[in-house]
Amino acid sequence: MLDIVFIVIYYINMLRTMSIPTDLAPSQFLPLMKTCSQIFNEHVKWSMENKTYNKGRAHKSLYADLRSRYPEVPSALIQSVRDTAMEAVRAQKFKRAPRKSEYGALRYDARTMSLRGERLTLSCIGKRGKTILKVPEYFREIFDNWTLKGAAVVWKKRDGRIWVHMVFETDTPRKTEGGVAGIDRGLRHLAVTSDGQFYSGSRIRANQRKYLHNRRTLQAKGTPSARRRLKAMSGREKRFSQDVNHRISKGIAQTPETATFVLEDLSGIRAKRRGKRLNKWLGSWPFYQLQMFLQYKAEKLGKEVAFVDARYTSQRCSRCGHIYKGNRKGGAFCCVRCGYTDHADLNAAKNIRDLYILSTARENGSVEQAAVNQPYATDFGLVASHQACPGGS
Repeated sequence: MLDIVFIVIYYINMLRTMSIPTDLAPSQFLPLMKTCSQIFNEHVKWSMENKTYNKGRAHKSLYADLRSRYPEVPSALIQSVRDTAMEAVRAQKFKRAPRKSEYGALRYDARTMSLRGERLTLSCIGKRGKTILKVPEYFREIFDNWTLKGAAVVWKKRDGRIWVHMVFETDTPRKTEGGVAGIDRGLRHLAVTSDGQFYSGSRIRANQRKYLHNRRTLQAKGTPSARRRLKAMSGREKRFSQDVNHRISKGIAQTPETATFVLEDLSGIRAKRRGKRLNKWLGSWPFYQLQMFLQYKAEKLGKEVAFVDARYTSQRCSRCGHIYKGNRKGGAFCCVRCGYTDHADLNAAKNIRDLYILSTARENGSVEQAAVNQPYATDFGLVASHQACPGGS
């Protein structure tokens, strides 16, 4: 038997989604979307009963019957709905049965759509739907130079229009060489980097208080016009927070000479009980959205985002490594062991950076080299300051 080893390397390309409103007639697409939702739910029911999300088995069991019952639906769309249903069940791992709403989004691929220039053609009941896309200037580079991989047709009840969410793909840029920056996310400061960049949250909190007051006032009225006003206001608040996260993530991603941004792993942060007021603050800001924005903006520049354990990063001294809850008091950090003082969030950002450097050094077996580049990253028992902490022991 020949001793041959095959090495397969997978390259993950960059994907971006652009959302564009169209002039496609809802009267043409809504009946199709309603029928496809029924087909989706039938696939889910079969999958749950047979405890499998195998697409081949689902095709053999259901395709012929569905094709005879829904002859108006193009066969390629039935197969696309089948794939979507099986993937949805797989994601849920049979814990619950996913359901598609009456006019849920409909996924398209190369078999069911075509794009020539700015003319988009989509399979539908009867004749194909055709539209000329009005591509915004900020999407132009992606639209002209990237490869279209798929799309989703969505009906937005709010404006009564059909939208297309188009997915484009391109090669991932070559990795940039550079340093490491830790990022501490919080409420007083939305983000603080280990190199001293502060992104204040005071304007954000003022805006949130304004919206909270307006919501309470309108909810107390309870009139139809008040409910309409609440809906419109909700959209503005969402767009405001999205814009702020875009600005912050863009500023961080474009930091020169930095190739890796390290964040705390904040999964489950809202599950802990920290008091009514603090839980309300935590629930009011989309931390995950900031993370996602930073990830795709960094990826475009050939940079990366990494994560470390969030435990004790705010209590640990970034100079000597001493962990003590009393080291931090509000926005000030003062180590009771070595006397090191700093802004609490900046100290946490430095800890996040150092923990990542230490972990990568250990994985690569180069702890000694890390000690030269970042002496406090390798031994959190070092004491390097002789300044006494006011009030410390």
